[in-house]
Amino acid sequence: MEGKEEDIHVGATKFPERQPIGTSAQLQREKDYKEPPPAPFFESGELSSWSFYRAGIAEFIATFLFLYITILTVMGFKGEENKCKTVGIQGIAWAFGGMIFALVYCTAGISGGANIVQHGYTKGDGLGAEIVGTFVLVYTVFSATDAKRNARDSHVPILAPLPIGFAVYLVHLATIPITGTGINPARSLGTAIIFNKKAAWDDHWIFWVGPLIGATLAAIYHQIVIRAILFKTKS
Repeated sequence: MEGKEEDIHVGATKFPERQPIGTSAQLQREKDYKEPPPAPFFESGELSSWSFYRAGIAEFIATFLFLYITILTVMGFKGEENKCKTVGIQGIAWAFGGMIFALVYCTAGISGGANIVQHGYTKGDGLGAEIVGTFVLVYTVFSATDAKRNARDSHVPILAPLPIGFAVYLVHLATIPITGTGINPARSLGTAIIFNKKAAWDDHWIFWVGPLIGATLAAIYHQIVIRAILFKTKS
């Protein structure tokens, strides 16, 4: 028994990469991670690179597929008088979350009817729902795609689309009854233009202010609290 215990001990120290999260070996690897320099906002050389146009094509196709599936789901729900025969709000939320999961996994970009504050809710309720919903989504994206976590935990890049998709699903499940779920000013603007009714434009500012505040708060929280960027010394 003593020999076996010694073999186990030797094996545990011989292969430190198999130690669970939180061990000294992983903490050391985390310390070895260096923050990359900030990337420039735009480089003119990109215009002559095929990678630039390939990324644009991939974003276009991914957005088309996302809207095609989700809008058909919403149309099926809205067009049926007996809602019990439809997928319901849960199905709509699954359509949005599932498509985000699939498309983020395949191409790695983001998101029905026009967005208005539903009857029974105030504009403050709608604004709060959009702020919190966008915060949840953006914070999840930051955490799931954090380069520092990728360097420390090899499973993170593979699993990144899953938490992002679930975040979209849960946010839709919670906020569809309140605002129809915006959490993306570009998508809200497009549907408002197509719908073009007074109700959509009266509430439209909510779907810009809410996501902008929510995304800003998520970025600040992730950088200052989670990553502690401001408190790191140059050494």
